[in-house]
Amino acid sequence: MRLLSAGSGGKVAHGPVHHPVFARYYARFSVGAESRLGLADVRTRLLAGLSGRVIEIGAGNGLNFGRYPGTVSEVVAIEPEPLLRQLAVESAVHAQIPVDVVPGAAEALPVKSEAFDAAVLSLVLCSVRDVSRALSEVRRVLKPGGQVRFFEHGRGRGRVMTLTQRTLDRTVWPALAGGCHVARDPVAALRDAGFELGPLRRLLVPEKGPALPMSYCTLGTAWRPAEPARR
Repeated sequence: MRLLSAGSGGKVAHGPVHHPVFARYYARFSVGAESRLGLADVRTRLLAGLSGRVIEIGAGNGLNFGRYPGTVSEVVAIEPEPLLRQLAVESAVHAQIPVDVVPGAAEALPVKSEAFDAAVLSLVLCSVRDVSRALSEVRRVLKPGGQVRFFEHGRGRGRVMTLTQRTLDRTVWPALAGGCHVARDPVAALRDAGFELGPLRRLLVPEKGPALPMSYCTLGTAWRPAEPARR
């Protein structure tokens, strides 16, 4: 739900990312949601088994940092929003693995190509302005065969919910929620970007109670295809 965006040529579109009101709300809400909505367990499943160098895109206030396994050698965490980035820096101090929090945009990641074993996308594809470009950048910075772990919300089920989500995206929701969109299809976007999709699990968050426009989540793995063998 956090905005990471850049314009052409690697410049941030429409000025720097700065959503102080939403950032303060998100920082408070997200901490409570760890237990109230069961997101702590989801984050643990998201990150289980990762190893090597990892880039996390849209780190927010750093709630994933304490859940990376010890097999991860380093996390480079990208976060453009100043308040959330400062909170992420504070969270990184208490992590059990090295975490480097840096400013950056999803569409122009400030890192070298093929530098990471894995990438983590956690509730961020909803808010990038150019999803295909952001995923192209993810593919660029991953090593051949590198994996993407993702936990994203998106398009719901049923005609009424789909209409509701599209209406929200065209009207008030992006302005209220730091650029978030609720009707995107992250799985299709990953497929269109050339990633090989692995196991997926569809979740409702919260699991019990009425489904909200942002309740339809997917937890899964994808891979950057390995380069063909040279003759």
